[in-house]
Amino acid sequence: MGQTINPLGKEIIKVETQLCGRTLSLEVGRVGFRTSASVLARYGDTVVLGTAMVGTKSLQGFDYFPLSIDYEEKMYAAGKISGSRFIKREGRPSDDAILIGRLIDRPIRPLWPKGYRHEAQGVASVMSMDPSFRPDMIAMIAMSAAFMLTGAPFEGPVAGLRIGLVDGKLTAFPTPEQLDEGALDLVVAGTKDGVMMVEAGASEVTEEQVAEAIEFAFTAMQPAIALQEQLVKKVGVTVQEYTLDLPDESIQKSIDEWVEGKLGEDLRLPYPERNVLVANLREQMQTEMAEKLGDEYELNRVAYDEAFQAAVHKDVRKGIIKDGVRPDGRKFEEIRTLSSEVGLLPRAHGSSIFTRGMTQAFNIVTLAPLSFNQVVDTMEKEGERRYFHHYNAPGYTVGEVRRLGSPGRREIGHGYLAERAVTAVLPSEAEFPYTIRSVTEIMSQNGSTSMAATCSSVLALLDAGVPLKALVSGIAMGLMVDGDRAIVLSDIADAEDFAGDMDFKVTGTSKGITALQMDMKVHGLPVTVLKQALDQGKDGRAHILKHMLETISEPKEMSPYAPRVESIMINPDKIREIIGKGGETIQRITGETGTQIDIKDDGTVMIASPDSESIEAARQWILSIVEDPEVGKIYTDRPVVSVMDFGAFVQIMPGKDGLVHVSEMSEERVNKPSDVVKEGDKVTVKLVAIDDRGRLQLSMKAAARELNDKK
Repeated sequence: MGQTINPLGKEIIKVETQLCGRTLSLEVGRVGFRTSASVLARYGDTVVLGTAMVGTKSLQGFDYFPLSIDYEEKMYAAGKISGSRFIKREGRPSDDAILIGRLIDRPIRPLWPKGYRHEAQGVASVMSMDPSFRPDMIAMIAMSAAFMLTGAPFEGPVAGLRIGLVDGKLTAFPTPEQLDEGALDLVVAGTKDGVMMVEAGASEVTEEQVAEAIEFAFTAMQPAIALQEQLVKKVGVTVQEYTLDLPDESIQKSIDEWVEGKLGEDLRLPYPERNVLVANLREQMQTEMAEKLGDEYELNRVAYDEAFQAAVHKDVRKGIIKDGVRPDGRKFEEIRTLSSEVGLLPRAHGSSIFTRGMTQAFNIVTLAPLSFNQVVDTMEKEGERRYFHHYNAPGYTVGEVRRLGSPGRREIGHGYLAERAVTAVLPSEAEFPYTIRSVTEIMSQNGSTSMAATCSSVLALLDAGVPLKALVSGIAMGLMVDGDRAIVLSDIADAEDFAGDMDFKVTGTSKGITALQMDMKVHGLPVTVLKQALDQGKDGRAHILKHMLETISEPKEMSPYAPRVESIMINPDKIREIIGKGGETIQRITGETGTQIDIKDDGTVMIASPDSESIEAARQWILSIVEDPEVGKIYTDRPVVSVMDFGAFVQIMPGKDGLVHVSEMSEERVNKPSDVVKEGDKVTVKLVAIDDRGRLQLSMKAAARELNDKK
């Protein structure tokens, strides 16, 4: 590895441990001399550089923690150059990179103190990738270690593991192939005290299996947490001085006194009535404080608004923990009012609206031939995506004025969760040879739009005629922790999400879970509480699924505006003949029949068109090209390509001509072939023989005789 002293004359520090059968090492001092902290994490052949920058001053005027965490894919890490014809340099991060950046961010963000306003940035760059496992969990460890070394008040360390089911056995760091073939792809992140984040895609696994996998991962990741603690001690970190931007206690006290008697039971009403009352109460507070305090209020307007929101959150928690009543009066396991419908848009291939309380999702499904698959070219993957779910939530869905723009990390994450939820129940490509695009347009938000997107997409897919293996429903669970007591809430709304300690989303069929996403707002959670949330979520999913089945339970007939796709198998050696020189043949087929044709290397030919007659015409044309001449077969309406003194040549299929001798043209004597046929005529012939030189011998006489006998 070379020198153990870096160019600055300082020692290169390295620690290592065994993690799930391989050596994990963390190294400081080799690179990144001007960062707040840099760590090289190595596991197998995977090397990830985690760099952290933390500002020395607290930023003024911020009402949030300015933390950003990014994950950078480097094509060179996999020994690849981008397959794009035009772009070879890494540019905008792929959706996968954005999702992994979120994955790393989610367990790290809650571990900073409230009111911390120093600007912080983390970048995890994959320098070398071992193809036998995904590098994202090593990136999470590297990022956590870097933040630990900054001296900032990061209350880590955290670590993460990806778990799969391989031959029925829980396995850490499974290969990409094992993840694709297995029933579970689970990521768990946590501290030494508890679980911070869970994310999973699954093929109808049980709640018991998921709980067991979470516990397995939490135990297995502990060496990576202990290694980071060892590194911190060995490096000797200088603690950063900082101040917290916390609400003025006197302001909070005055607001608490002002809201006394105005919250509680008076606000425990269904949405949207409750939202209107809270908004009116806020406006009343602003008016009275402005009149009472004058310039002092104007100088601290933001602080007063934050204090009011904190008072509302405290009231929500008090109602649930002390009184056992949720903000809208529901019981802990009660689901909001549900409604749904399908087939709203006449020209769309499939459409639906799913409404749960004030949360509403409008989903539209579009079908296309497989040639419309999305090409995937990332550091880890190279191939195509057949199914993709896009999620949009403009400002009007929360009653705000916002500029429209490209989807952010939240929109990409919510769309991916809904996509993952449905992937397990999609028909195979052979069963349903279509590219499927599902778009959820959120109409209104008040808690768990990603789960509404999941339910609405399933309804729209069935409306489009997609033969799903089963229906999937989804629910968001919440949590209120009070000492050793943990209260799990089903179908949380915004007020409970903002005031609560957990956001737990779970989707599945009647048989089991298909996707899972959990984020903690407190410092870790025991697996027993997660198990309770899973079990309670199962009942909630069943309630929602029953409602969905009442709306639509079977795939409908496909829309007349959706393309029909028929597939046939041919000998792969014949593909060249269908394409023709310079694509001439296939262009002629598609041009004259009005179809779209996709050909795979294995000989699968897919023909698409909304018109079944066009598909049949293209199918017959292709079969005529690829089939071999068959002795004894009659070929009808085949063109005469040339007339000679001794007979006529007839094309029975493209590129295959045969001779009808003058003696085989009619039962009666024919003096000259030109007396019977001319070039361009269509005739019916029978292939009577193929000689040892491959020449085709045809007979019009034999064909006519056989057809007459059949009559």
